[in-house]
Amino acid sequence: MRIRGLWKRFGEQVAVAGIDLDLPAGHFIGLVGPNGAGKTTTLSMITGLLRPDGGQVEVAGRDVWRDPMDVKSRIGVLPEGLRLFERLSGRELLTYLGRLRGLPAAEVDRRTDQLLDVLDLSAAQHKLVVDYSTGMRKKTGLAAALLHNPEVLFLDEPFEGVDPVSTQTIRTVLEHYTASGATVVFSSHVMELVESLCDWVAVIAAGRIRAHGPLAEVRGNAASLQAAFLELVGARGNPAGQQLDWLGGGAR
Repeated sequence: MRIRGLWKRFGEQVAVAGIDLDLPAGHFIGLVGPNGAGKTTTLSMITGLLRPDGGQVEVAGRDVWRDPMDVKSRIGVLPEGLRLFERLSGRELLTYLGRLRGLPAAEVDRRTDQLLDVLDLSAAQHKLVVDYSTGMRKKTGLAAALLHNPEVLFLDEPFEGVDPVSTQTIRTVLEHYTASGATVVFSSHVMELVESLCDWVAVIAAGRIRAHGPLAEVRGNAASLQAAFLELVGARGNPAGQQLDWLGGGAR
């Protein structure tokens, strides 16, 4: 993936301020930053969900905004705040999306069976999506993003609000996917998770890239990615706790 001069403004607020970035193929890539850093906006523009005010994005050598249909056939997306067709069952949803992607009916059934089984959704496959938990929705959304076997998978906060069992299931699927040579790009503000999953990282703050490269290179001599991240984004610690002398100890 190649990104050049990517900009996005909402009114007076600059969300993404001229990003230049090359993301390598065949890696587990983490896009990390504090809340409001521009992660979701950047991913939305890369995947064709939000039109940039300026700049260019290429995925697999194809311009996202000049050839959106071709690019979208090659990628899978699990956006933040995922909305699903809630009056369909999990199986009906995957069947519908698979056929919409142009897959043969028999192949859709085969892949749906496997995804439901691996993601531990088989028992709930005939329940309506409206009755699914947050973790079940995330896993269903991941199944939908993987159904057409994309070259690149984009995930925005895929583990947020997900229980530990579902988290481990999703991790196992993603690790298998990248081991096959595919690429995963996911955003998060949980450094421990990124450090345990990713081999390549880009740090974004205030709409700009502060560092990017292999995980070990970005971490440098810091004790952890968390420590390196705090230094990169200029976090010096919040002294507010020192001011809250009334808090704790049962004092009124």
